Amino acid sequence: MIPRYLVDFELEGLPVIEKDVIVIGAGIAGLFTAIKACETNSVLMITKKSLLDSNTRYAQGGIAAVISSDDSPEYHRQDTLAAGAGLCSDQAVDVLVHEGPSGVDDLVRMGTHFDQENGEYALTKEGAHSQRRILHANGDATGFEIVRALSEKAVADSRIEVWDEHFVIDLVTSGSECIGALVQKPDGQRLFVRGKATVLCTGGAGQLYRYTTNPEVATGDGIAMAYRAGAYIQDVEFIQFHPTSLCYPGAPRFLISEAVRGEGAVLRNIKGERFMERYHEQLELAPRDVVARAIISEMEETKSTFVYIDITHESAEMIRHRFPNIYEFCLQYGLDLTTDWIPVAPAAHYMMGGVKTDLNGETNINRLFACGECSSTGVHGANRLASNSLSEAIVFGRRIVDRISRLKPLLPDVSAHAESMHRSGAPMQAVVERRLKLQKVMVRYVGLRRSGKGLGRGLEELKRQLPIFQSVLTKREEFEFANMLTCALLTANAALSREESRGAHCREDFPERDDLKWRKHTVLHREYGVTEERIEYV
Repeated sequence: MIPRYLVDFELEGLPVIEKDVIVIGAGIAGLFTAIKACETNSVLMITKKSLLDSNTRYAQGGIAAVISSDDSPEYHRQDTLAAGAGLCSDQAVDVLVHEGPSGVDDLVRMGTHFDQENGEYALTKEGAHSQRRILHANGDATGFEIVRALSEKAVADSRIEVWDEHFVIDLVTSGSECIGALVQKPDGQRLFVRGKATVLCTGGAGQLYRYTTNPEVATGDGIAMAYRAGAYIQDVEFIQFHPTSLCYPGAPRFLISEAVRGEGAVLRNIKGERFMERYHEQLELAPRDVVARAIISEMEETKSTFVYIDITHESAEMIRHRFPNIYEFCLQYGLDLTTDWIPVAPAAHYMMGGVKTDLNGETNINRLFACGECSSTGVHGANRLASNSLSEAIVFGRRIVDRISRLKPLLPDVSAHAESMHRSGAPMQAVVERRLKLQKVMVRYVGLRRSGKGLGRGLEELKRQLPIFQSVLTKREEFEFANMLTCALLTANAALSREESRGAHCREDFPERDDLKWRKHTVLHREYGVTEERIEYV
């Protein structure tokens, strides 16, 4: 039902651009990988908007790495495995916790300035971490600082060519290899970019939901195009909803960082009662899925659309210093973090699953790699430990570049390729309306709480949109909607398949976690459908 390619084309008739490494997307994953790769390769970075538009830019809390002498890789490993609820890869987590610190050193060498106190890195603690191991920058603007430093370095390097405002429509394959990508320029012209390695760094799919902390660009493009190309997609039923996004009339769903709770903030229902003691022994620092569902329960019980986060017991000086951006943003809407309880509610935040990779970031398609949120390395399991995502991107980005260095060049005589579905010629109509309808379906049926009956209804409604794949697509927003629909179908099918509750996946008709039957990954493939992979090493 989902075609191999979104558009009809003939490679022989397209302009061809040759590069060693094609990096699709930006953020910390794309920028770091490109900078590392350009040391020995020509690199092309393709972004559908700009280098500064990514989920990384909005990351507030920080990056998790073992820096303190009071901490250890084993502590970090235990915390990650506990949060992952039995679905983490032991090997991938070991890679993360042992290689993360040197990755942070790389970021510093590339110009990132992390906050310091008395000559040492200022470390904070977030939900489900047993130690203070979160490095941050400019208080609560860690992601922006990393993107600033890496984008400046990438733009200044002549070995990296950057194409802003270009849309990658599809990956092009020949046999079992990815040989490049079909790209549309801002003026609508299409071309074929050919390379010995293609790296997906396209971020997540938060825009599947009406309420999200993600920017407009997070439409699941990399996951969808990888699925169409024949890559395995793993664990996409696990969508992390951040417990505390601003919920206030006229304001966007702005992220109130988990670090606020890490520095002592408490959650209160609309009656003013602190409630997390009824749900978890770690209180406000419980895993995100626990906190998010606890908030939903309190909202239902009190018939409210929000709860409060309260850090007013801390000094105003500390709050303004530690969380300057959150403070200033809230102040725009008449909310003072130092004196007011801030209304918050859960919002879609992070996809734990994605394009399945090995420990070198390589997919089942030769020469195709995935890094960052669009990938599924096995680090996050069923529930991402806070601030592990930025660490994952640099650790596996470096491994990807090492693997690329061992690839042989592409053969020059790759056979010509053409794709034709005899599409109807009718353009797709009312993209904005279709997108909103999809988001409402996902919130209602594939959100924080799910059931077999609801997921079935959701799939029925999503499938009514399938005829769009027969339409002639020409605009970025049309390609984005096709990718969103693909990811929504994958997520709903995976959620329907997993008949248990685990981590971020909560089934009201199967409320218990079942390790005997369900300690395995859900894997989707365009030819094989929904399959499973047992986890023998956990």
